[in-house]
Amino acid sequence: MAEDRRRAQRHRTLKAGLIAFNHAATIDCRVRNLSAVGACLEVAGQAGIPDQFTLLVEHDGFKQQCRVVWRTPTRLGVEFLGDRFYHDLKVPQEAVA
Repeated sequence: MAEDRRRAQRHRTLKAGLIAFNHAATIDCRVRNLSAVGACLEVAGQAGIPDQFTLLVEHDGFKQQCRVVWRTPTRLGVEFLGDRFYHDLKVPQEAVA
């Protein structure tokens, strides 16, 4: 069985998001799961997505700097940079503990 290397438990979700970079460019994404330290994002394709960007979830007023830690053709695993964590996304607080 593969070892789970995540630093925090992730919770399934499905939220519309935007990958923002270069002060004006955006790419649509879906937030598939998230934790206090990162998220899994679903995208149509990898073309043009930089290694660091800002994740926006406009419905929740969430804005977070991210760094890509893994990629597949349609998914990205990102870690959050800085000290603002996912509890701003209005998901269950038991995941923060």
